[in-house]
This record gives sequence, structure tokens and C-alpha cells, in this order.
Amino acid sequence: MSDPMAEIVALLQPSAPRSKLVSGAGKWAVHRSEEGQPFYCVVIEGTCRLAAEGKEPLTLEAGDFVLIPAAFDFKVSSLDPPQEGSTAAHTKLLNGDFRHGDPEAPADVRLLVGHCIFASPNAELLVSLLPDLVHVRGEPRFSVLVELVRDESVEQRSPREFVVSRLLEILFVEALRSVETSAAAPGLLRGLVDERLGGALRQMHEKPSEAWTVADLAKEAGLSRSSFFERFSRTVGTAPMDYLLRWRMALAKDLLRRGAVTVAQVAQRVGYRSSSTFSVAFARHVGLPPTQFARERR
Repeated sequence: MSDPMAEIVALLQPSAPRSKLVSGAGKWAVHRSEEGQPFYCVVIEGTCRLAAEGKEPLTLEAGDFVLIPAAFDFKVSSLDPPQEGSTAAHTKLLNGDFRHGDPEAPADVRLLVGHCIFASPNAELLVSLLPDLVHVRGEPRFSVLVELVRDESVEQRSPREFVVSRLLEILFVEALRSVETSAAAPGLLRGLVDERLGGALRQMHEKPSEAWTVADLAKEAGLSRSSFFERFSRTVGTAPMDYLLRWRMALAKDLLRRGAVTVAQVAQRVGYRSSSTFSVAFARHVGLPPTQFARERR
């Protein structure tokens, strides 16, 4: 059996090409509206507040790591933020770092923030099955990694950007590992590490062209049909056939983007007996017929 964590990391292909050091002093707040990009934050020193859309505000402390796999609307601020609608200074300091709040006062908090990249062509599906927000605190391995990130971020040694990027990639892997606990939100990671569901999920990923049924997948998991359906839905957060459809459509979009195969060939590779049946399912799921999708994405 392969390592589920190795599989998910290999599928996502995370990298951290862009990061910046940010400090805050006094009352400050930064509101971001993104387009679903993965956002991360490492708290190097001090404390601050993170308020993500649909989530209770978090107080972040030194050593904390936050990953939002698909960030749309969030705010990072001092623990005592300014009144809504007021503005605070945002300054680029002489050392190249960015300061929120009072540029003359000693920093209350130092952060390493940025956007990462999931290079997988199926990242859209995988990200949709990850928790909305991953917050890691108190992990000894994280403390070591954050300290290394802090040292590299402060020092001006070459090649700083390359070293920080590699360290952040390791932080991402450790953050995803932290989701493997039973207390984590439902998602693909929990499904992969489930001793019964992991095998069925791997079969779906490896053989999307198979005419899978819930009964077939339940047999792979060594469970009754009803037990498998309930356990899969609870653990992964979606029904087995819904998950299989989303996986097939993710693969189909990747194949259509490349443009090296016909619609009929794509249909066959993702488990449809006819191109017409596939085209109807694709249009219903994506909002465009496969031929139009392929033409626009090229």
C-alpha cells in the first residue's frame, strides 16, 4: 500500500514562490479579497488576529501556521483593531519589509505571509476537499521549522528566497499532516488515511475509467454497501458517486486543456461509454460543453 500523505502531496504539488516579511505596531488592519488563491501566514513573533469569511476570529501566536487553501475574504489585524472604515499606514521599510500601523514604533508582531501554488492540474478538486482553514499550534516539529524560517527571513544570506521557499513547502506538508486526526474536518485527507476508505479512494483515482458502483467500492473497502456509503459521506464530506464525478470532471478538464485527445477519447478515459453522455454530464457540471471548454482554455 502506498503512503496516503505522499499521494496527496504529489497530487497537489505545493510550492511557495512568493513571500514577504510583515510587521505590525499599534492599531492596524489589512483586509484582503482574493480570487481563491492559497494563502499562508507564519507568526514569527508576537500576536495578531485573523478573521476569515465564515469562521470565528482566531488569535494567532508566535509559532502558529495558518493555511487557507482557497482564500476569498479575510482580515489580519492587531488584537485591538482600528474602527471599521478607518485607515492605518502601510509602509515599506528601508530593509524591504512591510509595516502595518505605526512605522516608528517597535513591532508588536512579525509575520511571514504570501501565496502558495498548487501546481496539480486537479488542484481545484483537491482544494475543494481540504479544510477551509488549517491552523497549527504547539507542534514541536513546527516550532523547529518556524524558527528556521525566522532565521532565514531575518538574515540576508544568499539564496534566502530559495531556502525560505523550500522550508515553507515542508511547512505545508506538516500542516496537511495535522489534518489527519479524527478531529479534523471531513475531506480527502481523512478519507485517504481511513483504513477502509483509503483503498477505495485509490482505486477511483487510479482507474477512473472503470464502471464503478457503490457496491463495487464497498467491496474494495470490505464494508457493506450502506456502511460504506455512510462512512464515506461522513469522512470525505461528499457521497461516493459525487466524489467520483468530481474527480472524473477534473481529469476531463485537464485532458481537454491539453488538446491532444478528442472528446470521445476523453469520455472513454473518464468512464463514459459515449461522447454524448459525457458531453451532457460535463456541461451540467462545468457549465460549458467540452468542445467549447477546450477551445476557450487553449
